[in-house]
Amino acid sequence: MADVIGPGVIQLDTLLGGWERITAGYLIEGDEPVLVETGSQSSVPALLAALEAHGVGPADLKGVAVTHIHLDHAGGVGDVARAFPNATVYVHEKGARHLADPSRLVRSAALVYGDLLDQLYGRLDPTPVERIHVLEDGEDIVVSPNRVLTTVDSPGHAKHHLALHDSESGILFAGDAVGVRLPDAGILRPSTPPPDFDLEQAITSLHKFAARNPSGVALAHYGLVPSPLDTLHEAEGTLRRWAEVAEAAWREDRDIATALDDAFGADLAAVDEADREKLETLNGVHSNAAGFKRWLETRDRPASANGGSGSHPHPHP
Repeated sequence: MADVIGPGVIQLDTLLGGWERITAGYLIEGDEPVLVETGSQSSVPALLAALEAHGVGPADLKGVAVTHIHLDHAGGVGDVARAFPNATVYVHEKGARHLADPSRLVRSAALVYGDLLDQLYGRLDPTPVERIHVLEDGEDIVVSPNRVLTTVDSPGHAKHHLALHDSESGILFAGDAVGVRLPDAGILRPSTPPPDFDLEQAITSLHKFAARNPSGVALAHYGLVPSPLDTLHEAEGTLRRWAEVAEAAWREDRDIATALDDAFGADLAAVDEADREKLETLNGVHSNAAGFKRWLETRDRPASANGGSGSHPHPHP
């Protein structure tokens, strides 16, 4: 399924697990078309079919950009790079080496997710290092003479997270930095997985997005939000509330996941059971709780005690 969501912007449903409206990729049309997000490796057949349906042949795609290297965003990069040999792969500097050599990331993911890794997400094939372009903050990917995608370094969800702001449509592709909002559930929830989640960085990233005054904010999970600036404000408030609950539980030595579920589980009461299952699979309370716990445990330590510059990529899918 594909939808036009702005001038020259095609939203592609990458059908994670065969589910509709869970994971999105975005085709930015122009002289040198760019795909934003590949989805997981298991989504590659659906993605390639959607691109072919839009007339994008093997020689046509010129760029593949991922907001970060979690497997539901970048798991398909190696496969897509093979399918489109003229495409440059764009990624944050802290994620580049894991696309070139994903063995450590895949090994960690297999330990965490077990059978679910192959059943739902797949793995990640390596990308030739000469195909990879490391993006700096504020750098432009040129799509056409009058169209660029500008990089916005946006840590908080992950150290290797960036957003892309389209100069022509005004849409900002926010990855997971704003959270998860599945259209069929209609609830915005934060996405705070370990080990990189950092509350202040996440809020700073939201402020950076708002300062750009985007005409739209497109999430990887899933699609355009109803009102971009209102949603960015909502995302900050939601993050702060979840963090307050998590910190109170942590200080009182209570289980953080239970505290978050008690505080916010009722938000899902009106959500259809099937949609609730999708949301919990993609963005469950336990993953968020683990991220808050690690943040609370490490935020006051010196940088050297926190593992330095992000050398431990989390396999969050």
